[in-house]
Amino acid sequence: MKIMVAVKRVVDYAVKIRVKPDKSGVETQNVKMSMNPFCEIALEEALKIKESGLAKEVVAVSMGPSNCVDTLRTGLAMGADRAIHVEASRDLVPLTVAKLLKKLVEIENPGLLILGKQAIDDDCNQTGQMIAGLLGWPQGTFASKVVFDKEKQVATVDREVDGGLETLCLDLPAVITTDLRLNQPRYATLPNIMKAKSKPIKKFTLEELNVEIKSDIEVVQVIEPPKRKAGVILSSVDELIDKLKNEAHVI
Repeated sequence: MKIMVAVKRVVDYAVKIRVKPDKSGVETQNVKMSMNPFCEIALEEALKIKESGLAKEVVAVSMGPSNCVDTLRTGLAMGADRAIHVEASRDLVPLTVAKLLKKLVEIENPGLLILGKQAIDDDCNQTGQMIAGLLGWPQGTFASKVVFDKEKQVATVDREVDGGLETLCLDLPAVITTDLRLNQPRYATLPNIMKAKSKPIKKFTLEELNVEIKSDIEVVQVIEPPKRKAGVILSSVDELIDKLKNEAHVI
């Protein structure tokens, strides 16, 4: 079985986000970028499946500008066998990404497609569901545990829902999106970082995949949230109730 993993280049989770002076978006120039944390979890799960003998190859896929190659190199250093980069100079919305993934799935014919449940930059949580719909594949979203039955060609997925855990049995091929508690991603070792430089990265253009970039969403303005006021220490419960009633107006 071949596993395809979609990874996204985002502003590092530890970086303090700054809005551009013209309020058209978030500042990304001279800012540390890294692989989306949920994508790291997806890649780690794919590597664990391969190491257990249930898969023969892990292919990492990323879409965006040329800098995405750095993210793919990280994925290759973690253990992916090869990578695919779809070059795109514009921002891609989830539906466009799903359409591009569909084209790549038709080319690569993987038995499993794994994605992070969402990216930390836009928090859309849409691509996995959309690609499953476009492919007509079963989907297991927000996976906290994944178990494979090689003989029956099914995957059992425990997914986190509001009421607790839900267990799904998916016929392969399938789409799985990963949640935080699925695993702990490994660090890329120095020898593997060096080896990753020689691993192949195949490039595609939007024209080659015959996918048109189209967005039904227009970003009007991006602004920072209002600064929080400093907290106060109150002397009694009565004073707290008075402030909640007369200042906060929540009771």
